[in-house]
Amino acid sequence: MKALVTGGTGFIGSHLVDVLLQKNYFVRCLIRKSSDTKWLKGKPIEFVYGDLFDENALREAVSGVEYIYHAAGVTKAKTPEEYYKGNATGTKNILEAAIKHNPALKRFVHVSSGAAVGPSASKTPITEEAPARPLTTYGKSKWKSEEECLRVMDKLPITIVRPPAVYGPRDKDIFEFFSTMSRGLQPMVGFKEKYVSLIHVGDLVRGFVLAGESAKTTGQTYFITSKEIYGWKEIGEVTRKVMNRSALRLRIPEAGIYVIAVFAEFFSMFSPKPALINLEKARDMVQDYWTFDHTKAKRDFGYEQQLSLEEGIRTTVEWYKKEGWLK
Repeated sequence: MKALVTGGTGFIGSHLVDVLLQKNYFVRCLIRKSSDTKWLKGKPIEFVYGDLFDENALREAVSGVEYIYHAAGVTKAKTPEEYYKGNATGTKNILEAAIKHNPALKRFVHVSSGAAVGPSASKTPITEEAPARPLTTYGKSKWKSEEECLRVMDKLPITIVRPPAVYGPRDKDIFEFFSTMSRGLQPMVGFKEKYVSLIHVGDLVRGFVLAGESAKTTGQTYFITSKEIYGWKEIGEVTRKVMNRSALRLRIPEAGIYVIAVFAEFFSMFSPKPALINLEKARDMVQDYWTFDHTKAKRDFGYEQQLSLEEGIRTTVEWYKKEGWLK
């Protein structure tokens, strides 16, 4: 079986490549020549050099594969135009290339995000039938990418998958949480407990492949998420246990998160990179509930979270230590 992966050099994409290789897929990756390929080095992968805006590269990339896993996207940007270009227009381009150059494609798996739907109204997880109410430009651009998929559902066998918050080896975003915890401090947003769906990257990408291979998932959308709903207090307690360290719980007022974001955005003006926390990210962070339901994925293709929170955090912390990210 042959599969194309976009975004294969990234955190989630590189783990997806590993799972496909373990299942004896021939794997092709569409990457820029400037991309850091450290997670792909030494692996039997075919590279097509280019991006989602290069017609020749797209034609070469999509031709002859049976599966396309579109995991590329923009998660941080300085302007709305960058989000929409990277997430919506890029998706439109690869969909059109697949329609034109690979009429025998078995499945196009589009990696969206829980941000495309927005937060839940309560601790009760929302299902795939919930209306989309994205909060941020990132979320809106990911919803637009889903709309591009819906527009051509009659021309391609498409499955849309939505991750929640994701953690695991190679991640640099939630790593900041682990890094702070290792220094004896657990920052918490607001004075009310906040709840999230949280999945280890290994469980997540396994779900992607199960969705891609299932005959029941064509034309469907799925949350690939944890069965359990976690409070950040619980996440901190489990992390302290794994690290065998005490940590002072520091609650930051929600207004304080916005102040931090303002300063971060200001200083990012002098850097080519976007801020780690901006005003839109702050808006995400102050929400009380980001909870999603895994029932549909379990029903249609047998997906369930395998790693417990403690097991997942342990494997992640051990990897960070092995790589020298944590002491």
